[in-house]
Amino acid sequence: MKQSRINAARQEYKAWCRAVGVDSIPKLNEVLAEGQGIPLINLCEARQERKYAEIANQIFWRRRKNRIVMMSGPSSSGKTSSALRIAQQCRVLGINPRVIELDNYFVDREHTPKDANGNYDFECLGAMDVEHLNSDLNDLLAGKEVIIPRFDFKEGRSYMEENRRMKLEANDMLFMEGIHALNPALTPHVDHGKIFDVYISALSALKGGTKLHGSTTDKRLLRRIVRDNRVRGISPEDTILRWPSVRHGETNNIFPYEENAEVVFNSSTLYDVPLLKYYAEPLLYGISESSPAYRKAQDLLHLLSVFTALKPNEIAAIPPTSIMREFIGGQSL
Repeated sequence: MKQSRINAARQEYKAWCRAVGVDSIPKLNEVLAEGQGIPLINLCEARQERKYAEIANQIFWRRRKNRIVMMSGPSSSGKTSSALRIAQQCRVLGINPRVIELDNYFVDREHTPKDANGNYDFECLGAMDVEHLNSDLNDLLAGKEVIIPRFDFKEGRSYMEENRRMKLEANDMLFMEGIHALNPALTPHVDHGKIFDVYISALSALKGGTKLHGSTTDKRLLRRIVRDNRVRGISPEDTILRWPSVRHGETNNIFPYEENAEVVFNSSTLYDVPLLKYYAEPLLYGISESSPAYRKAQDLLHLLSVFTALKPNEIAAIPPTSIMREFIGGQSL
């Protein structure tokens, strides 16, 4: 039976962890206790850079056939950072990435479908103007000039502005990232032979008495708690309470299409949970026992308890281009 690309990526990561001698949580804690946090960070970042370059190489060799790169993955996988880093590696090879933000192809608010509770369902495919997107993509592939719409989220409608004209030149390649990017129903009228699909997820591999590193789910939730509190002013409690809805959207709109990807990029690093522990623990301890998010917060604290947290000087050594800077701040991509 053919191994899924997701499992293959997980197994490759496990093999790498064994090769560098950090294949369990106790071993990771031992490395950190020995003061080797910064060398570990540097090693993980070097691996990530190598993976970005490998993906860019595949895109380069298929650039005559594939003019569109589609990227997707579940919440807090580091999709934005990964897309930017892959695009940068493509520039090294002489490819000029032209980014189209799929969020600009929402239908006007009055045409947005509603969920069972009567709320606008912005995550369903019906919220996207598929016909407009397909028309623009086909025109661009044919060498024509188009105006990329600008969606105003406050007003709930699209605007066509002259300064948003786009035309593909010989070395240009379209890059698009979004929850529906790997769903063929997003581009039913586009030749799929011209699309290169990339799936991004925080796959885990460490052994050591916790389910945290056997699943992407709780680690991604920790990433989101830290990021949303820092960037969006959303409390850890609210992030936890919204998480089931996020997971529902992933189950419906992302996971069914993950195997459509030609490449799976694993955004995990060996130091990510020790880093998240430093930021997330104080936030989680602040959730009161009376809160409906308390039980989940305690579960996360229990999972974090088996990890040693990074020290401030080690955190300072994380480069500004790191995926993890997307969540803790200080990123310069």
